[in-house]
Amino acid sequence: MPEGFRGRPAWVVQLWWITESLLFRPSPQFMYGWRRWLLRRFGAAVGEGVVIRPSVRTQFPWKVSIGDHAWIGDDVVLYSLGNITIGHDAVVSQKSYLCTGSHDAESPEFAIYSCPIYVEAECWIATDVYIAPGVTIGRGTLVGARSSVFKDLPPGKICMGSPARVIKDRIQSEGESTGSESNDLDQVRQAP
Repeated sequence: MPEGFRGRPAWVVQLWWITESLLFRPSPQFMYGWRRWLLRRFGAAVGEGVVIRPSVRTQFPWKVSIGDHAWIGDDVVLYSLGNITIGHDAVVSQKSYLCTGSHDAESPEFAIYSCPIYVEAECWIATDVYIAPGVTIGRGTLVGARSSVFKDLPPGKICMGSPARVIKDRIQSEGESTGSESNDLDQVRQAP
């Protein structure tokens, strides 16, 4: 691993992993304030009223920023080899995996690298979504269950699939037709 990649000395990393195992994960469901406090002690920027379930896993909390009133669901993995920013009022649902790091397949030694992930304000990342390194999810976008996101998604859309693609606008004006995009959504719903 490149020098300084973790962002903190190895002993701090080990201390976090012990703290996560012994104090964070066993904490009762309702102790959101306690988990926010623990993450902040290790350098995470965690806003007011953030709901973080005890089964959430965070690689390096000092590389995580979560805006006010966001919600991080059960069994979410914040694989923060790089920075992860989650905007205010965003939801990351259960079993989603935000992955900021990988290995360079063209490097003889498979060199490790990281790229930040941005989930902008008011997004909803539904259950079991994978978000790849370097991706930005635009403000207010909903990513459907079990989608895989490898490229940026624009704001205000409903996106789904593997790879995820725009299906339609999230909020439409009264009487507005979605045209062919609604047919795409119907096809996805009818798929076996």
